[in-house]
Amino acid sequence: MVRLIKSLSFFCLVLATTQAQPSDDLSPPVLDTNGQALQRGLEYYILPEDNATGGGLTLVERKDSCPLYVGQKETSGSEGLFPVTFSPFVGEENIVRESHDFIVTFSAFTTCIQSTAWRVGESDPESGRRFIVTGGEPGFFRIDRNGTSYNLGWCPSMACPNCRLRCGFAGILIENGKRLLALDGPALPFVFKRA
Repeated sequence: MVRLIKSLSFFCLVLATTQAQPSDDLSPPVLDTNGQALQRGLEYYILPEDNATGGGLTLVERKDSCPLYVGQKETSGSEGLFPVTFSPFVGEENIVRESHDFIVTFSAFTTCIQSTAWRVGESDPESGRRFIVTGGEPGFFRIDRNGTSYNLGWCPSMACPNCRLRCGFAGILIENGKRLLALDGPALPFVFKRA
């Protein structure tokens, strides 16, 4: 009986130890166009993988008023007007990892006198796609590998592990000639260039 209790105690100890190991170290880092890991606080331009699909991401006025939306420069091959910084959800993490939550913020000051951190905004009434806007409470986004490029998405499973989420990948929605970043449609593959 004592041997059975010792065996069960050892088994429980091994089980608890293996379950307590963080799996975060297994997720590969997101790489920039130079093959370097994206770092917390450094500035990057977010560009489409295929520069024939427009320029880099930038701030856009959707309704000629605040808040500002995340959009895309129309000119192919051009960087956005403003680089972004990433802040991983895990406080001590300095590298942006694939499928891990982070806050993304434009390195810019605006006339709206608001934060330039990204969040999920309202839905387009025609398509149902959700816009990415700035200001207000920042949202947690993620990056997932797509071949040689990456998809930007919203699915804050680390920030809210018990939430029922309507996750989605980001692509471009054209509205009145403006190229706006929106979830829930065709994903646009992106790359990250150090500013």
